[in-house]
Amino acid sequence: MKDKKLVKEVLYISLPAVSEMILYMFISVFDTMLIGLYGGQTAVSAVGLSNEIMFSLSSVFIDLGVAISITSIVARKYGAGYKAEADQYASMGLSIAIIVSFALCYLLFCFCPTILSIAGAKKAVLSLGTNYMRLALLGLFFKMLSTTMDSIIRGYGNTRTPLLVSTIICIINLSLDYLLIFGNLGFPELGVMGSAVSMLVAQICGFTFVVFYTLNLSKIKIHINFMLKFQLSKLKELISLAVPTSLEEAVFSLSRLLSLSMILHTGTTAFASNQIATTIESISFMQGMGFAAAATTLVGIKIGERNYIRAQQYGNACAFLGGIAMTICGIIFFLFPGNLIQLFLHEKEASVIYYGTLCLMVGSVEQPFIAASLIYAGALKGYGDTKTPFVISLITCWLIRIPLMYYFIYLGRASVVYAWCITIIQWCADGLLMFIFFERKFKKNKFRNNYSKRRLNL
Repeated sequence: MKDKKLVKEVLYISLPAVSEMILYMFISVFDTMLIGLYGGQTAVSAVGLSNEIMFSLSSVFIDLGVAISITSIVARKYGAGYKAEADQYASMGLSIAIIVSFALCYLLFCFCPTILSIAGAKKAVLSLGTNYMRLALLGLFFKMLSTTMDSIIRGYGNTRTPLLVSTIICIINLSLDYLLIFGNLGFPELGVMGSAVSMLVAQICGFTFVVFYTLNLSKIKIHINFMLKFQLSKLKELISLAVPTSLEEAVFSLSRLLSLSMILHTGTTAFASNQIATTIESISFMQGMGFAAAATTLVGIKIGERNYIRAQQYGNACAFLGGIAMTICGIIFFLFPGNLIQLFLHEKEASVIYYGTLCLMVGSVEQPFIAASLIYAGALKGYGDTKTPFVISLITCWLIRIPLMYYFIYLGRASVVYAWCITIIQWCADGLLMFIFFERKFKKNKFRNNYSKRRLNL
């Protein structure tokens, strides 16, 4: 990257977004670590499966659905100078998020035993997972609303305030984890339920802070009249972006849940190994998500300004820098997999450590391809194209991942390591296709690029 100004601009937006994602994932890593030390593979399986279901559905409807569409539209309207419209879209988006979040948490609360059972949980895992999920859902509700308001703030290029929110949540959550799971410093020993209580308290605190900031300090404001009175044309535009994005995450998350169910079918050792390796890999994954969020904002703002040359440059720069960051993580995963896995379990869980180590070594190979997939998808969404990432995800998840998982893992009962080899194939195809369609998107607009060049030369 020879354009130092471009790199600085990308890093200015990207690094806080990356740090925010890493902090949230650090909470998950720390939770899994303490729960594994407290209750072994049964506790890890119960909490891991519950979290996969909750956060997968949250991602489908809010994190990578409504929230991404809000960021995309707000960025383009803000870049074009239409602040009043940005306020209106943000307010409508928050109303949708409140309705969807409440409905989702209510349904999960009522049917969580059935859902966990369908996902493959049995006996102790089912009982523990049900109790944990019902309490954790209260925290999830506040998390989804905080994520929506973060997306509004991020839309005008402010990634530092969402980072501050995540820092507050992280400090409170991890502190309470330490106190409540094991009963340290005179606090009650709540075990797995202590993790759910910690999440609830931390998310309420984060939500309170971001509400205050959004109402008083944000450049994009929330207006009650816009929240209560929807303009049909704008609602359609918001939904037309949110639905493909939600469907993209839905096909991916559902394929993940089906894959996890197939892995759990082979035994709790395989599932726990996969869950711990996935948790560690998520540290790298969150870096890609951070650069993807930055790409959505940066590309969206430049599209709003009709500066198509810079929009393309921002997308490629985010992918390049994100690829470097995730590749470095991959090297660490390959060199020190055993050391990382052992942080989560006692030495007596030798089989889980062994398979988890192999999974993490295999997973190290897919990191740059995951980066390309996530970041170019984020750039396409910033452009306003949410359909292409959905179609690509549909193809790679359901024509590559699920058939191979079904044949090798469910029918063949192959080692869990094979599941990670399958995901390498999936991410390679996904990353390559995202890059190709991102480049095609701008080639179709050569006349706009020429217009941008003339503007840059003025």
